[in-house]
Amino acid sequence: MRLPNLLATQRGRLAAFFFLYITEGIPLGFAATAVATQLRRQDVGPAEIGAFVGSFYLPWAFKWAFGPFIDVFASDRFGRRRGWIIVTQVLMALTLMSTVLLKLPEQLALFTIILLVHNSFGAMQDVAIDALAVNTLAEHERGLANGLMFAGAAIGQAIGGAGVLYLSSYTGFQPTFFFVAACILAVTLFVALPMREAPYAARALAAAGVSRWAHATGQMRDFAVESFRSFLGTRGAYLGLAFALLPSGAMCLGLALQSNLAVDLGLNDNQVATLNLWSGIIQAGFMVVGGFLSDRYGRRRMLALYIALMSVPVLYLMSVLQQYGWVMPQNAANRGVAPALLVTALWVATLTYGVALGLMYGTRSAIFMDVTNPAVAATQFTAYMALLNLSIAYSAMWQGIAIEAIGYPATMLIDAIFGLACLLLLPWIRTVRGNVPDGGAPLRARASAVVLGATCIAWLPYRMGSAAIGAAAPIFETVFTVVFVASALFLLAGAAVLTQASRALLRAGSWMALLLLLMYARRWAGQLSAPWADWAGWLILAVPLLAGLVLLALAAQAWRELNGAKTESRGGALPQTSASIR
Repeated sequence: MRLPNLLATQRGRLAAFFFLYITEGIPLGFAATAVATQLRRQDVGPAEIGAFVGSFYLPWAFKWAFGPFIDVFASDRFGRRRGWIIVTQVLMALTLMSTVLLKLPEQLALFTIILLVHNSFGAMQDVAIDALAVNTLAEHERGLANGLMFAGAAIGQAIGGAGVLYLSSYTGFQPTFFFVAACILAVTLFVALPMREAPYAARALAAAGVSRWAHATGQMRDFAVESFRSFLGTRGAYLGLAFALLPSGAMCLGLALQSNLAVDLGLNDNQVATLNLWSGIIQAGFMVVGGFLSDRYGRRRMLALYIALMSVPVLYLMSVLQQYGWVMPQNAANRGVAPALLVTALWVATLTYGVALGLMYGTRSAIFMDVTNPAVAATQFTAYMALLNLSIAYSAMWQGIAIEAIGYPATMLIDAIFGLACLLLLPWIRTVRGNVPDGGAPLRARASAVVLGATCIAWLPYRMGSAAIGAAAPIFETVFTVVFVASALFLLAGAAVLTQASRALLRAGSWMALLLLLMYARRWAGQLSAPWADWAGWLILAVPLLAGLVLLALAAQAWRELNGAKTESRGGALPQTSASIR
């Protein structure tokens, strides 16, 4: 029996993108809910779980880098986007099934690495699906299609999270990996394989004498340059960058802390699954409500209210935990029986948080659209969405570390307060003169270089005196990790933008950017044997110091290039292809 090409009709297209987005949600629900719950049940500490969940979101923070390669490298036989979708879905299933024989928690590090690769394929698939949607959907279909796509992602998270936990009570946890892989492959078999894309003109590259690899890397460079210029072009866009990097409200009840606490309070897998299922349903419904209310009463006013409401259930649950003395995470050996009122408080807080999170989620994207320059809309908005994933990643990491260091209530208090910090920026994140660059980009670049450089240099005295900071050290470590990533991206963008600066300085900046990204591995430096551990210790001190000096040197540059014309791609001046990435 020949399966229908869903792209041939309007209903088929809507159904196709709904099911394709289900495969995007499955890995996130599987990691953040199902795996996190099982790891906590096996006495894996919240810090390790937080690092696992945080690393799982990292590919989504850098998925923009896949766009140029998916645009340029395509198959005539399988389709320009369809081929990428089929290949990535098969690789997602294979990487997942390769973990079935791993023993948890003993092989958690290897498990994390494999699932990181698995989710990288998921992020790559997301880029291909969005690009297919842009090239396939008619204009009058896009609103409904986007709503169905997000609904599909929510259902996918429910399948990967709640569905796996329900099933694990009958089969055990490891066999559920086959269930998750089968769900992904079912979409591949019944949706992706029968699809047929319209033919595309793929020979422009060869005619222009430009290799596909050179063109793809040139496009990626163009993306970095134009994102950098767009972020610095207006005050609203610049502050929007900081807004995206800050958590949009308290986040702990939407990350691993909630599932960790549920296990510590004695909920079984079915109860955890039910809690997450109802929370997801509530979030999906209120996403629509939040967007409607924001259109009627003003986006900034309503978003500020939604973000403030997200802290309320967190503070409520924090006070109940403190009241019952349920402060530190407990292992299976000494895990007591939680009072019924405490379990009820978890349910009330989680479901109420789902309301506030849904309201916020349905409004936040519109804020970033407000400060996006229409001339580079796809580039700038994509970068904002990627940075939001970075904020989720580091939030999961610091919260896991903080739970072990200072307990659940204190972590929740910090999260509730820190989540409100973005409100200080919200009044200035607005459209000004159509978001046309205002000429202040060079000044903003120099200010950013000074702040990032000074913070990198501050790493040296912090590291040498970190023992005196005590339990707060893990939080400082997370802050510096974000600074190192931001500094690395700034250095790479600066090397691409600046044309009149010293080549030696720009080359040094590029190398320091790579070393700053490798600073994330400092957490494992203590496991090295001598003399490698000594060398690693010196590098951990020297890299941020040298990077800080390079950043301060860049702060002395004029940065006039930011107000100039678009830099020509090194891969050849060819028309840009479309890869829409959320």
